[in-house]
Parts: sequence; structure tokens; C-alpha cells
Amino acid sequence: MLTNKFRHFILLALLLITTQVIAGESTKTRTTLKKISVDPALIEVGDGDTVVIRWSDEDKERIRILGIDTPEVAHHSMGWYDDQPYGPEATAFAKGVFAMAEKVELLRADDPDGYGRTLGYLFVNGRNYSVLAVTAGFAAETVSHYGDNGLPEASEAVLAASREVGPVPFEAPYKFRKRMRELNDWRKQQE
Repeated sequence: MLTNKFRHFILLALLLITTQVIAGESTKTRTTLKKISVDPALIEVGDGDTVVIRWSDEDKERIRILGIDTPEVAHHSMGWYDDQPYGPEATAFAKGVFAMAEKVELLRADDPDGYGRTLGYLFVNGRNYSVLAVTAGFAAETVSHYGDNGLPEASEAVLAASREVGPVPFEAPYKFRKRMRELNDWRKQQE
């Protein structure tokens, strides 16, 4: 006879495995702290700081690009329908950069974020994408808040670019997201 604790353990394990399969995420071990080559044709841009690498039909890896936070675009799945100023431009910038890339490398941090996304830097034709986005004025640096994630050289390059460029011309994306959550909560109360 199975104990209740063991039953709960089995159910939890099955739930986690099912969640991984449904999400289309691979459970395979990935190389960290070392650059790996990525075929640019496998990259799908979500927004200015998030991409999906489609290693195969069954293996899709969602990458939250380290060192930056870009203005938001509408996320219908999250319940908001408003673009942040500069959000569509930041997304278009990312799409342009990756569309023109001849060579892309991924440098993963050891640990994923709280949403299960891979945290990493992308290097396009040898240049740190996060630095490119900060220099173009489409990203705020996040290294000073979140740290270097075990990748000090790439992180320092983002900080240096941010110091050189100065303040961004848009509201901090984390503040925008907070306002959108509050607005959505208010809208739901009005229904």
C-alpha cells in the first residue's frame, strides 16, 4: 500500500513533468557559463529582452536576456492590452538585430529565473546584444539591481554602456508592469 506522502510525491512529479511537456520546454541539461553557437534562423523574438530558441520541434528554450529590461509590448496572455512607449520600437530593434545576424552565441547563467526561463546573454556577430540595446536607447540596465548572475565580464559591459548613454527616455519597465497590473485589477472590479 502506498503512503499518502508517497502518493503526493508521485502526483507532484507527474504534474511537473506534464507541465514541462505542455509548455514545450525541454528538460535536458544545458551548457552554462560557456558560449555556445546558435543558428540565427532558430531565434524567434518575443520582445526586446526575450527570445525563444527552437532547437527542434520538441525543444524550445525561452531566453530572458540578461542585463537589460526593455519597454513592454501588450501581453494579452497577462491581461494587458497597452504598449509601453518605446515597447514596439524595442521589439523591432531586436527583430532587426537578430534578422541581420550572421553569428549568434548564447552565454547561459547557471540558474533560470522564477518563470523557468533561461537567463543568458546573446552575442550577435561578436557583440553583446544587451550592450547594443542599451546603446540604442531601447533598454534600461538591470545589472545594478539583479547582479551579474555569475557573468561579470558581460555584465560590466552593460553597466559601462549604461553609464555612457545616461538615463533612458521611458518609464522603468518594472514600474509600467506594476501600473498595468493595478489598472487590470481596477478594470476587473468595474466589470
